[in-house]
Amino acid sequence: MGLVCLIALLASPRAGAQSPLPPLAPPNPPPPPTQSAQGGHRLKTTVDLVVLHVTVSDSKGEFVPSLKENDFRVYEDKVEQKLSVFSRDDIPVTMGLVVDNSGSMREKRAQVNAAAMTFVKTSNPQDEAFVVNFNDEYYLDTDGDFTNDQKDLNEALSRIDTRGSTALYDAVIGSLNHLKKGHKDKRVLLLVTDGDDDASRESFQDTIKAAEESNAAIYAIGVFSDDDRKNDKRMVRHSKKVLTELAEATGGQAYFPDDLADVTPICEQVAREIRNQYTIGYYPSNDSRDGTFRTVQVKVQAPGDLGKLLVRTRTGYYAPKSSSAD
Repeated sequence: MGLVCLIALLASPRAGAQSPLPPLAPPNPPPPPTQSAQGGHRLKTTVDLVVLHVTVSDSKGEFVPSLKENDFRVYEDKVEQKLSVFSRDDIPVTMGLVVDNSGSMREKRAQVNAAAMTFVKTSNPQDEAFVVNFNDEYYLDTDGDFTNDQKDLNEALSRIDTRGSTALYDAVIGSLNHLKKGHKDKRVLLLVTDGDDDASRESFQDTIKAAEESNAAIYAIGVFSDDDRKNDKRMVRHSKKVLTELAEATGGQAYFPDDLADVTPICEQVAREIRNQYTIGYYPSNDSRDGTFRTVQVKVQAPGDLGKLLVRTRTGYYAPKSSSAD
């Protein structure tokens, strides 16, 4: 069965399909320090700058757009850091639409595809995207790899051959690696599935680590049927745990709608969230290049009468690791 709503679609083998993504293609090396001229949307980056995309919402779930730099506090391994970057811009993203194409998704794909296209239409017009469909294998289904052409994306989503089992972890890792080849600094995966992984070569621990290393936010949608919730409670419970942990580790969110019709408004909500985030960055006070995992926490001091705020970003990152040549 399938499992999550990522922004990448993974499809089964069929005539005329694109070649499968390489299972674990090595990521591109980090870029040298540079100031890009993509309309001011690209940050000056070095291997040491830690960049966080932060969602802040109030008790009603509404985005809070009026915060200033002084309202934010960021902590690495519980030590407060000094902010070097702060902005709230509608930054174009590289995104992957990853859609379960296993046999259990046959009756769901039409509505899921429509919801995914709603996500695309609600997103920044300058975004670039790719589609991955997956069952026991995963396939890149967008010609030219990245596109912002809605017709191309719709055609890729429509290449349906629902059958087989679910290699969710392999699909996520492959999509995260492909995401690194994009041209935008901000990266997102939208994953849609209805089941548990039963075919991957890689483990859940491998998938979590790849997600933490990617600096990509994962938004997952578990589309379980009434029969699943009634007759396969253990699978549903485990799937929800996997999707929730994967999303929360990256600063995204997992959704489990009761009705398939709710997937479209969820996709609209996710698209709006991505366009209403704060971007903050800092140079770590711990400058050891030891390759260790560093925990990150962002706190916001609510000004005025905003009340209690929900703050969400990735939970940490892996520090750079010195090479033997350093």
